Amino acid sequence: MTANQLKQMIILMINMFIAIGSFGIIIPILPAYLESINQGGTAAGLMIAIFAGAQLIFSPIAGKWADQYGRRRMIVFGLAGLTLSMFIFYAVDSIWLLYASRVIGGIGAALLVPAIFAYIADITTLEQRAKGNSFISAAMSLGIVVGPGVGGFLADFGLKVPFLISAIVSLVAVIFSIVVLKESEAIQSSQGTETHQEAESMLQKLSLSVKKPYFIPLIITLVMSFGLMAYESVLGLFIDNQFGATPQQIALMITSTGIISVIVQLFVVDRVVSKYGEGMVLNIFLGVAAIGFFLSLLAKSYVLFFGITLLIFLATSILRPVLNTLISKMAGNEQGFAMGLNNAYMSIGNILGPTLAGVLYDVQILSPFVLGLVLLVITFFITIVWQKQSLKNTVYAKSKPSN
Repeated sequence: MTANQLKQMIILMINMFIAIGSFGIIIPILPAYLESINQGGTAAGLMIAIFAGAQLIFSPIAGKWADQYGRRRMIVFGLAGLTLSMFIFYAVDSIWLLYASRVIGGIGAALLVPAIFAYIADITTLEQRAKGNSFISAAMSLGIVVGPGVGGFLADFGLKVPFLISAIVSLVAVIFSIVVLKESEAIQSSQGTETHQEAESMLQKLSLSVKKPYFIPLIITLVMSFGLMAYESVLGLFIDNQFGATPQQIALMITSTGIISVIVQLFVVDRVVSKYGEGMVLNIFLGVAAIGFFLSLLAKSYVLFFGITLLIFLATSILRPVLNTLISKMAGNEQGFAMGLNNAYMSIGNILGPTLAGVLYDVQILSPFVLGLVLLVITFFITIVWQKQSLKNTVYAKSKPSN
């Protein structure tokens, strides 16, 4: 990459890290805070579902806006939405206002995430795309690792202090982006020359996605998000129930998965994709993730389950940027729209995964892992068929005589 590309990449990584990390700050103290305002598990679940729901509904619109109005503007507005959400969270104790803050935060995330990935597509070549996406994914993973640790430390100074620090850090990111981030040259040259469809509803856009060449990668994104969020949502409960894990052991597992994600996305993804190609990597690590879910059903100790969990997160850490790259390559000139759909499908998985996993966990403790395994196996075979069909269509198109 050129020096200018690296500069832009670092700015985007800092933004993504701050956005994810500032939200992660509140995670360790959220249960205690909800208890302090006489709220419990239902409220905690709704905090996740409302955020993901707002992100889901707004993502396709936000992706279109990223194409129409520019990546930089959507990044700034998205960070501003997250900042406002955090300030509301700090300032009020009303559960309904807290829910409202989660709506604002979800809209902010919907504006931010597809715009950043579309920006990456603007400043990288097709050969550099996987590396760029893996860098952004690594920044997300690093935010997930650092945020909760900082939040746990800040909680010693007061239960609401992490909320305030999160809001201030997010505000710094807004100012940083306004001052430092420039619009990508690709969107500058295309603005005013493209025609845009009227904004459709989220359901219309999801319906339209069926006809897109990147529909199968979108489905894989949904399944991966569903399985991962389902796994994460019951992880602490499961290892506490099965192996008597302490809070420190649970925290160690979560932190380790974040660290492995950062290492893999920074140093492994680009190399394996360059060597084997997106299709082969997709097949291999969908299989690895499915094997991980299967082995989790058989684990008899905390240490063994720990290792299996690292294997699952290693696979998904590679799959996430590879899927982003595949979708980006297939999207052509509609990068923002495609990344918005990608965000929407991910949000569907983020809503359904924890909700269904919680219900199934209460029925039978292993049910969430069985469901994740079944979905991954089905997706693996669908992916194989799709790749064969795509190859057949490509060969046919090349062999067809031109007029």
